[in-house]
Amino acid sequence: MNANLLYRQALSNEKESLKQLGLLSYNQFSKILALADWETMHGFLNSDNMWDKLVSGATTFVCEDAGKFVGMAYLVPSGNPTHIYPADWSYVRMVGVDPEYRGNGIARRLTSMCVDHARKSGEAVVGLHTSAMMDDARHIYESMGFRIEREIEPIYGMQYWLYRLDLQS
Repeated sequence: MNANLLYRQALSNEKESLKQLGLLSYNQFSKILALADWETMHGFLNSDNMWDKLVSGATTFVCEDAGKFVGMAYLVPSGNPTHIYPADWSYVRMVGVDPEYRGNGIARRLTSMCVDHARKSGEAVVGLHTSAMMDDARHIYESMGFRIEREIEPIYGMQYWLYRLDLQS
């Protein structure tokens, strides 16, 4: 399977395929979250407005197998502060992998592509946030050098942390 995987930057007109992958890759949380929290998350994942903003405001990296998206990650450049991220940080969002393709290093490679792009773009810091329900993701990020900056307010009733990676010039 790995020999056929293609990694590339996504195009803005591929939003619907990205949205479908988001729904597929995050569906595992329907079994973990309380029903009301899952309904909130599912509504977020189904929001065309959210996908429009994400795709238009970030550099999107994908992994595909025979034309099918099986992994995605987004790098939002600095200058786009939120209640979580300071204005001078770039940040990784929505790393997702099709459940059938997990365990093949796709999330790690896509996250590395985000970090490499941030470094080439002159970013000083790459941030991301992740939760207690995403142990595999936390392991990947920590092994790449991301460190916990602080705990943030719970999201979907779960404990979350803000991570940062300082980039060397």
